[in-house]
Parts: sequence; C-alpha cells; structure tokens
Amino acid sequence: MKHKALIVGRIAALLGILQMLCGCWDRTEINDMALVTAAAIDKDERDGIELSLQVFMPRALGSNSGGSQGGGGQKLTLVRSSRGQNIADAVSKIQTKLPRKVFWGHCKVFVLGEEFARKGVREEMDFLARHPQPRERAYMFVSKGKAIETLNLLPPLERYSADMMRKLSELKIGLKVTMKDFIIMLGGDSKAAALPMLDILPPEEGEQPSQGVPYIAGTAVFKEDKLIGDITLQTTRGVLWLTKKMEKATITVRPKDAKSGFITINPNHHVIHQTPRIVNGKWQVLLSIQTSGDLVQNGTNWDPMNLDLLHAMEAAVQDSIKDKIELALDEVQKTMKADILGFAEDFHRSYPRQWGRVKNRWDEVYPTIQVKTDIHVNIRRPGLSTVPVAIPEDEVKKK
Repeated sequence: MKHKALIVGRIAALLGILQMLCGCWDRTEINDMALVTAAAIDKDERDGIELSLQVFMPRALGSNSGGSQGGGGQKLTLVRSSRGQNIADAVSKIQTKLPRKVFWGHCKVFVLGEEFARKGVREEMDFLARHPQPRERAYMFVSKGKAIETLNLLPPLERYSADMMRKLSELKIGLKVTMKDFIIMLGGDSKAAALPMLDILPPEEGEQPSQGVPYIAGTAVFKEDKLIGDITLQTTRGVLWLTKKMEKATITVRPKDAKSGFITINPNHHVIHQTPRIVNGKWQVLLSIQTSGDLVQNGTNWDPMNLDLLHAMEAAVQDSIKDKIELALDEVQKTMKADILGFAEDFHRSYPRQWGRVKNRWDEVYPTIQVKTDIHVNIRRPGLSTVPVAIPEDEVKKK
C-alpha cells in the first residue's frame, strides 16, 4: 500500500509539472510587435500633443548591405505620428497606422520638443512612469525646435538616430539623465530638473536635409515641470562640478604669466564633496574639489618638470574650474533661480528642522546661499616629452 501511495504521489507531481510546461497561452511573438526605438513628443496647435514613434524594421536589417541607414542602404526605421489629448490617446491612434502591436520595451530615447516642454511635462511623464513597458533607463532629451525632426535624421555613423542619441548621452559630454532620474528630480525637494539639450548640425553641401547630425548643445532647465530656459555647454561644465557628476573633461587654459600658448589637461580622477551648513543664520555650501589628470598638450615655452612652473599650470586650471562654477551659479542660482544643483535635498538631509521652516519659500532662500569653493588640481603626468616640442633649448623656460 505504501508503494502504491508513493507511485500515485509521483504521478500527481508529474502531472502538476506538465501543466506548467504547457506553454504561454497569451504570448506575443516578436514578429507581431512594432519595436519602438525612440519617441518624440511635440505640442499640437490645438493644445494637445503630437506623439511620434521611431519603429525598427528588422526586415531591412537583413537586406541592408551597408549595415546602417544613411550610408546608401535601406532605412532601418520608420516614423509614425498622431495627435491626441495625451500620450495614451495618441498611441491608440498610431496603433491604427501599424499592423503590429506597439511595444515600448526597446525604446532607448525620449525627446521632448522645446515648445511642448514649456507648456509642462508632468501629465505625459505620468504615462511613462505608470505604463509597465517604457524603460526607466531610457535617456531623455529636450530638442531645440520640434522633437520629431531628431527621429527623421539618418546619421552617417550609426544605424539610426536613436542609437546616436543614446551614444551621445553615454559619452557624458553634458548631463546624462534617464527617465528615472528625471522623474525623481521633478518630485524632489528642489522642484527643479535638467535635461540635455539637443540641436541639429546642418548637413554638408550636397547632402540631404535628413543627413543632419544631432549633438548636445547645452542643458534645458525646468522649474516645477515647465522648461524655463537653457544654458550653454560651458555653463553645464560648472553644473557638473557642482552636482558631483563630472567624469571626463578637457581643460585648455593659458597660465597667468605665460607669454603665449595654452596648456591642456585631461582630469580623470575627482574627489568632490559638497557640504551644506548654516552659520549664524546664513546658509552656505562648501564645495571641495580634488582632481588630477594628465598634461596632454603644452603650447607654452614652460618646462613642466620645474615644480614652480608646474604649480603655476595647476593654478591656471584651478581658476578655470572656479570660473565655470561661478558662471553656473550666476545663471542657474541667481538668474533662473532653479535649484538643479540639488541644494534643497542636501539641506533637507542635514538640517531637517530648519528646512521645514523654509521649504515653502525656497525660491527666496536658494538664491541667497553662499557657495565657497576649495579646489586643488594635481598634474600627475607631463607626457612622454618633458620639454615643449619644437622650441629651441635656449627658449625653454625652466625656472
């Protein structure tokens, strides 16, 4: 009897396993999906939105001998647009123009048109955050002009424009912001956010208009959920130092006492500390930066092996970093009064009681915060050549 009971139990377990292996009855084959690689949102003249989706065409990949669109082969993507009251409404209309089901899971890039961003983005961000398919790690941009123009580009070096925009973000030329980062910024204490700003480099003479190239032109600044302005790439460098997001940089300066020529260093290691404090009722931020890098070009007649001259070069780089930080503070803190620097979060963590008293009037307190900088630059390696190249020995300054 025990042997029979054991056999019955094993059969029941096997039947249960077989039921789980019967397959996915509600599966959707990849051949039935319209894979979205990028999305653009523009303002519609009737106070709605215009949604544009860049959809990947896998059949074109097999027939494209060049391996990339824009290089003479077949296009790898198509763009479909529709107008609606919101994204959900526009997607339902785009679906009528596609024989496959729209799938957001491969969308790498979201581009917001400048005019749409000025109207406010909170309602559309709600869709992207609430829907289970859009990727939180997708990169976000604001475009000068209409966002759809970035989707129609055929960049010569990449397969399609979404791929190029993704790689631009990963190069960290400016800010690198994902959808998750942007949503967190919009809901943060500072009520401000920033996204990289895209512009289009016109095509060369004789090329098609679609062969323009997108590039990072600066940073779009949001207050609440509305675009209020933008800053240049130079000013963005100061923001990166202030927000501890600086990773790669090329700094070219002329040392103070150098008669001619410039030096260029590549800082590649940073230790940045941002410390909020309240002293005698005054709100302050102490910014400590220690950075080191390589001397990659020396256009002066200075010999960097001399410690005094090397320290003078380091001082020139320190001044350059400080100038960019002050430029960012003037534009973002004093003029725009948008706390994309994260000061609100820092004070909230360190001084929760005092923060509670000023959070409702942060727009008044934020511009008055004094930022003190302590910057140290160390040029570790002068390169293979110790003295300036192609300068006569008697003209090299060694002291």
